[in-house]
Amino acid sequence: MFTSLFRKSTPLNYSLVILGLVFTFFLYFLKHITPEKSDGNLLIRLVSFGLVFGFVFLANFIVKKNGISKDSAYTVLFFWLFLMAFPSVLSQPQLLISNFFILLATRRIVSLHSLKDPKEKVFDASLWVFIATLFHFWSILFILLIFISILFHVARDYRNWFLPPIAFVSVAVVFVFISLFFNTGWIQMLLSQSVYDFKIDYFTGAYQNITLSVYATVALFFVASLLFSLSNRPLILHPTYKKIMSAFLIGLAVYFISPNKSNDLLVFSFAPLAMIATAHIEIGQAQWKKEVVLGLLILFSFIAFFSQL
Repeated sequence: MFTSLFRKSTPLNYSLVILGLVFTFFLYFLKHITPEKSDGNLLIRLVSFGLVFGFVFLANFIVKKNGISKDSAYTVLFFWLFLMAFPSVLSQPQLLISNFFILLATRRIVSLHSLKDPKEKVFDASLWVFIATLFHFWSILFILLIFISILFHVARDYRNWFLPPIAFVSVAVVFVFISLFFNTGWIQMLLSQSVYDFKIDYFTGAYQNITLSVYATVALFFVASLLFSLSNRPLILHPTYKKIMSAFLIGLAVYFISPNKSNDLLVFSFAPLAMIATAHIEIGQAQWKKEVVLGLLILFSFIAFFSQL
């Protein structure tokens, strides 16, 4: 039933996901955000919702534009389900902004296989990554994805390797100038985020621990499925799948390295994992297996969401 509903991109299934996003967003804020909290004002809520809305359709654009999806709505569905499992990320505007720029970078770099305007794509993607770094320092790790993509597609032109450093200098100069001119203290704030911490001992309740464990199991299942089925997929898409897999692993690395750890940091892995999950659902297999996988994931997401309200 679920797989049939989202097998094709239609106004109906997109409307269902949009309504689901609205439901998730407003129910979470209704329960958790109070006027006394600094991020509780209406403007930040609207910006956060706009960013989440942008995540879903940026991820959908990436899979459709690069032939990863067979014109289905699975990617938007999976992204919403992962977001439901970790609703507290909605109250982290800096993480949402950083992830938005990372998705813009991913959009440019995944399309590098077309070899159309490769230098512009490499520079733009690098620029977005370094801008994302200003909001969450360890998102800088996604610069590795750009070098991986250069290696896959345009390694022979040595000039491509110099574009990320040029983008870094561009962002750094503007950032330092604004910070010093307006005396904002942003430089000190950014440097304070540059420390690392591998400890995972932040859990304040059993639900956080259980949700993280189930998410890790789900991620392992989908990643293993893609790895074992990669040889059966079109050869032309192999570099794209490898880039998405790399983006997911880098998203996990951001989570493991970042200080002040919380489940919210997993937001950097949502979009790549949604794309990987889409690849699993769309591969030829028994219909009942698809229904079981999707049904269990929907059940997990709803239970995780309501347990954290």
